[in-house]
Amino acid sequence: MKNIATYDFTNKRALIRVDFNVPLDKESLVVTDDTRIKAAVPTIKKVLAGGGSVVLMSHLGRPKNIPENKFSLKNILDKVAENLGCEVQFASDCLGPAAFEKSSQLKAGEVLLLENLRFHEGEKKGRVEMAEKLAKHGDVYINDAFGTAHRAHASTAVIADFFPEDKMFGYLIEKEIKSVDQVLNSTEKPLTAIVGGAKVSSKITIITKLLDKVDNLIIGGGMAYTFVKAQGGKIGNSLVEDDFLDTAKSIIKEAEEKGVNLLIPSDTIVANEFSNEAQTKNVAIDQIEDGWMGLDIAGESEATFKEAILNSKLILWNGPMGVFELEKFQNGTKEIALAVAEATQQGAFSLVGGGDSVAAVNKFNLADKVSHVSTGGGAMLEYLEGKTLPGIAAILS
Repeated sequence: MKNIATYDFTNKRALIRVDFNVPLDKESLVVTDDTRIKAAVPTIKKVLAGGGSVVLMSHLGRPKNIPENKFSLKNILDKVAENLGCEVQFASDCLGPAAFEKSSQLKAGEVLLLENLRFHEGEKKGRVEMAEKLAKHGDVYINDAFGTAHRAHASTAVIADFFPEDKMFGYLIEKEIKSVDQVLNSTEKPLTAIVGGAKVSSKITIITKLLDKVDNLIIGGGMAYTFVKAQGGKIGNSLVEDDFLDTAKSIIKEAEEKGVNLLIPSDTIVANEFSNEAQTKNVAIDQIEDGWMGLDIAGESEATFKEAILNSKLILWNGPMGVFELEKFQNGTKEIALAVAEATQQGAFSLVGGGDSVAAVNKFNLADKVSHVSTGGGAMLEYLEGKTLPGIAAILS
């Protein structure tokens, strides 16, 4: 494995796997959030400044192995060029003869964007033949797509075998790994994890892993009502996973045994329907009447959670506190985001990951007020859980 900081890119074509899976407006197909494009810029500019050329490859959305206009990377071409401050060429197929002709003729300082990798079934199936063909686009391979590092795809894992000497991480992946390691391995205390979102089932592994590391574990979002019901509370029509009530009980017991301060909301904003026009009221979270559903944390919970966050040295946040997409139920998530930002300004290290958490800090213009915003929700969770990520392992091997 080589190091991007010291590698000589003079007259080399760098084939960079980026994660440009960005949201597009459904009608205009214009990029609505270019966070992931911005995140890749330092790596791309490093190659260009070092006298090399760049071939970019990425997926976008979930096409059915065939070209579809709404999933074409030509839709993001202008936004990539805007962020790089230079012209970006485009190849209308990542494997076609025209693509290889364009990449072979690149001069130092030039950039080529290949068409969506997932227009070919070989990408998701991790086929060696596809990886071997893609490898012909470059002299050196850089993986800077943390968002897909947990996938054993042709462009993220298999391709590294064709660059036994000249393979490396980009700056983004380096920062992602360093940030997660800082949370998991630092001796600084207290460490607070904020885990929200809809379901306990999707977060069991990470919660169990965190119980060995954290001092405070804050539970929010829809999953909180499963914990409340497990303790005998009345949750009305709130979201609940009845199959995981015993799991919630065991987590509560394990936290107590390990001396972890488990913080479950004490009050909630309930609504009579799932909409911005709903009637609402604040109630104790274990006293929700039938016909009402909890959609956000309320003031007492916000204050309790904020106190824990502001007293922390390390903070991990994954998942919102409520249905923050609806303005009427966004305040709990906003208050947590502000608390994380405030703690960061006071010297804490904060790592925010997971699509909804990232969307929240962006929505409230706080992305630059936290230490690191992860570009890979699923990859970050799996790395935190201690799993081997194929895209990481392929570079390290």
